[in-house]
Amino acid sequence: MTSPVSPPNPLLLNGCSVSVSREITAIAHRGASSYAPENTFAAFDLAVEMGIGEVELDVQFTSDSHIIVIHDETLDRTSDTTGPVSERTLEEIQLLDAGSWFDEVYSGEKVHTLDEVFDRYKNEFRFHIEIKSKEAEGLASRTCDLVRNYGLEDRTTITSFWKEWLIESRNYAPEIPTGWLVPLGYETEWDDSIIEEALQEGFTQICPRASLASPYLVRSLHDAGFNVRCWGVFNEELMIKVIESGADAMTLNCP
Repeated sequence: MTSPVSPPNPLLLNGCSVSVSREITAIAHRGASSYAPENTFAAFDLAVEMGIGEVELDVQFTSDSHIIVIHDETLDRTSDTTGPVSERTLEEIQLLDAGSWFDEVYSGEKVHTLDEVFDRYKNEFRFHIEIKSKEAEGLASRTCDLVRNYGLEDRTTITSFWKEWLIESRNYAPEIPTGWLVPLGYETEWDDSIIEEALQEGFTQICPRASLASPYLVRSLHDAGFNVRCWGVFNEELMIKVIESGADAMTLNCP
């Protein structure tokens, strides 16, 4: 069982001195998910307490087409039950315990709808919303509807590894920025065709895996007009690598 951990001093990297000539944004990945159960109010509240202004979260459809904030396509890892998210109604999912798997301290944490997250944090965060499922037709458009309803178009980026959902978002709500998470998988190498495809589709942001970050790659993406946010920052070595690459932002479990 994971015990609650006090957040470390965010300015220390084990004594390493990192030269930074420009700002880089720390985005709380599924909230402050190193210290509280991911994608819950506990994790998002802690990000607010830490002074973090941007948060990444994941959305899926319930069986009755409600948009909920959860990463996996199944309930197995982050709740007290098992089975596909898409086979449960919102009412069924809202009865689940989404905190005890992390620590008993968080017993009773719930899976929330995107509406509920917007209601609670609309004045706290800029949102990076990942369309998770490969089988998610209509989820991007429905998510954009909610973004518009809350007037958060200029404070939200729709992201995904699946290019078709970003195209859906661009076609449906071109005013909402889009970020393409690339490449798919932890072993896949960089391919320069990504830049041409993203330019063709009009995406706002390219989000390379942190292990691929380099000053040359980031400069190439900036020269093409993209904002650059890195994902997969799992340790301090990768954090330093991203900072020194000149990227604009990175998602962190320990923001």
